[in-house]
Amino acid sequence: MSNGITSLLAGFLFLSVSTISAKACPVGCEDPGAMPPLNIYSEIGSSHMSPAVANALPRIYVPNHSSNTVSVIDPATHRVIDTYRVGEGPQHIIPSWDLKTLWVANTANQTTHGSMTPIDPNTGKPGKNIPVTDPYNMYFTPDGSSAIIVAEAYKQLDFRDPQTMALQYTIKAPICKGINHADYSADYSFMVLTCEFGEISLIKVDMKARKVVSGLVFSKPGMPQDVRLSPDGKTFYVTDMMNDGVFLVDSATFKETGFIATGIGAHGLTTSRDGKRLYVGNRGSNRMPDKAGGKGSVSVIEFATNKVVAQWPIPGGGSPDMGNVTADGKELWLAGRYDGQVYAIDTTTGAVIKINVGIEPHGLTVWPQPGRLSLGHTGNMR
Repeated sequence: MSNGITSLLAGFLFLSVSTISAKACPVGCEDPGAMPPLNIYSEIGSSHMSPAVANALPRIYVPNHSSNTVSVIDPATHRVIDTYRVGEGPQHIIPSWDLKTLWVANTANQTTHGSMTPIDPNTGKPGKNIPVTDPYNMYFTPDGSSAIIVAEAYKQLDFRDPQTMALQYTIKAPICKGINHADYSADYSFMVLTCEFGEISLIKVDMKARKVVSGLVFSKPGMPQDVRLSPDGKTFYVTDMMNDGVFLVDSATFKETGFIATGIGAHGLTTSRDGKRLYVGNRGSNRMPDKAGGKGSVSVIEFATNKVVAQWPIPGGGSPDMGNVTADGKELWLAGRYDGQVYAIDTTTGAVIKINVGIEPHGLTVWPQPGRLSLGHTGNMR
């Protein structure tokens, strides 16, 4: 049987099992109406650590975009314990689908093309750079058969071998200027991706048809950034850096349904470890780049009510960007894009610890994290 057919069958089985698991009535349940609600984050709780991460060192990995380095932080001491060079222009650090590798996406430019640097999470050390064209960000197909490079400058998605990075095929997205961040529908049948520049705000990509099937224009022009699906799979949350908040998009109709004001320069989204809250990193500025010491903050949205239930300013100013939470859920780690710092934020009190790193820290990741698989970005776990 060919590798292509094997991958397709694996994908079919994965989606079928996922769908059945989400809909099946538990043992002893006689009334389908009594079935527990869907929770796509049911496997990211602290107790759901995969055997694949058993030997991973507890570390925070920070890509410093303008330093061309990665800072490695020990979360127990809040100290930088290592710094090493990677490729040119590192943007995000992405856990692989199988949880065995951390990939640094180095965008470089259209002349030098870019690269991916693998990091072994068991040693915390990098391997050799692999040339890859314009890897702004990276996601994975749900069956793990492809890494999806978000080639922002080329307005396309390049599907590549998840180990060798050899090109498999490409999905063009010419209507999406500044194609950026992504998330999947609950059944994995489609992806949505933000378009940072231009008229179109969000696109929908049919994964089976391998094409862009629709585009959405928000009610207020802006700069869409990160996107994350609600636990029940019904709503996509999309940050907008110019509109200082989060747009809500119905996943079934692909229509805008609401807006939640958060803070200046709303940018990154992180789900709490219990899957009940959404942390919004507000950069404190509507411009890119900008000076340090802005009015950065973190807003906490409760999924059940779509209300902001906490607002945590960065003391002395800052620019919280993207990151993730620790395995126990007690700390939220975010890069301070304009301040050369990262922030360790207590998820109970909002208290902030600042750690100095390189220039323009961006999409950091916390590792290890619970979950069955990584869909990409800085740890979009399911």
